[in-house]
Amino acid sequence: MVTILDLEPKQVWKHFDEIRKIPRCSKHEEKIRKYILDFAKKNKLEAKTDKAGNVLIRKPASKGMENKPIVVLQGHMDMVCEKNADVKHDFSKDPIKVKVEGNKVRAEGTTLGADNGIGIAIMLSILEDKKLKHGPIEALFTVDEETGLTGAFAIEPDFLDGRIMLNLDSEDFGVITIGSAGGGNSTIELPLQYTEAKEDLVGLKIKVHGLKGGHSGVDIHEQRGNAIKILARLLWKIKEDFLLADISGGDKMNAIPREATAILYVQKEKKESIISCIRESEKDIAEEIRLIDPDFKVEIEDFKERRKVLDRDSQNKLINLLHALPHGVDRMSFDVPGLVETSTNLAKVSIENGKAVIGMSSRSAIKSALQDMRDRIRATASLAGAEVKEDNPYPGWKPNPKSRILGIAKEVYREMFGEEPKVEAIHAGLECGIIGEKFPGMDMISIGPTIKHPHSPDEYVEIDSVEKFYRYVLKLLERV
Repeated sequence: MVTILDLEPKQVWKHFDEIRKIPRCSKHEEKIRKYILDFAKKNKLEAKTDKAGNVLIRKPASKGMENKPIVVLQGHMDMVCEKNADVKHDFSKDPIKVKVEGNKVRAEGTTLGADNGIGIAIMLSILEDKKLKHGPIEALFTVDEETGLTGAFAIEPDFLDGRIMLNLDSEDFGVITIGSAGGGNSTIELPLQYTEAKEDLVGLKIKVHGLKGGHSGVDIHEQRGNAIKILARLLWKIKEDFLLADISGGDKMNAIPREATAILYVQKEKKESIISCIRESEKDIAEEIRLIDPDFKVEIEDFKERRKVLDRDSQNKLINLLHALPHGVDRMSFDVPGLVETSTNLAKVSIENGKAVIGMSSRSAIKSALQDMRDRIRATASLAGAEVKEDNPYPGWKPNPKSRILGIAKEVYREMFGEEPKVEAIHAGLECGIIGEKFPGMDMISIGPTIKHPHSPDEYVEIDSVEKFYRYVLKLLERV
């Protein structure tokens, strides 16, 4: 049986094998940071951290290349921690279980963490290898990229010396990314009032599941099913015939929700007609999304526990709000054919302390369009009497087609692989936009191996792309 330790390049997979054992959900990077600092100490490399917990390791130039410019290698330490509902896994202590399937490495029922664990493993391999040819290297490991890019926001202006950067957080080998979207999150809070459910009502648990989910930026154009939106649509159809006790769905702001659940109470004599109505809607939705989400299902089961329910006014406001809130692609780019310009993700919903809490994540390549989307979310929420809290938006990264490092990267790719790389901007947030603002003159590209379905338990990395990508990065460092 092949394991990841049998794969090439062995030093990269060795480090990834160690990384996958270390808990590193966003905002909980303590153990991976210690691993990286211990690695620097073991290899006698200069290392430092900042107040946010970012780590910088410096490696001197190889002999004869001391006069080359400093190159910054950059990746993030955290990962999106998502799992299927039926999988028992504690991300705070359990190692990610991985398996090799042909040309793929994937996890068992959880996210793999190749985003950005493979990039981190490659950085460590380069820092460790004393036989490589390169100029001075600064390896920047940031925290909390996945839930707000807070590590990049916190970097002080004197933390880096280099002005050429290779961000190793892209997910398509053969693609050089030179621009990305900005974004920001909105949290909606709707006060709720409760009442007692009558004893003659029977409980039902409605669960939407089997959806692919995925990254709310790079996958949003595929129009994958959103479990919360689907559940809201089902409930809206029958909203006069039930009383709602609970609703929950989604987990991460940057992941399209794969599962959502509602607990409701109905009159016994209406139970079968309500189930029939839900099943009819399920058929319609399944037909609509069958090509992108063929495994979509609605599970209905009896719920025996007695709970308080929302009063009719609160219930109507919540169901109407969830059904009306925008989700998905809002507008395509006029400047870059095929690129999403503006989108939003209805990411999660829960009921906490007498309030419905709804998380929205919006993205746009245009600052004003991003603000307009957030304003529309606020306007929709206000119709339901809800309050909205917004975080500070992160900036987009404006493409520079005349970039020197881009020219070198294209040239090296042609020489190594005999074809032109694709050069594009993406509808996802990268730390490059923030770092570029903090360090004027930073010449950057973002590259990576091929990783499919990041931010979901379907995530996998293509093995042969890791080997090609590693050789490509080494040649870039030698050429700069």
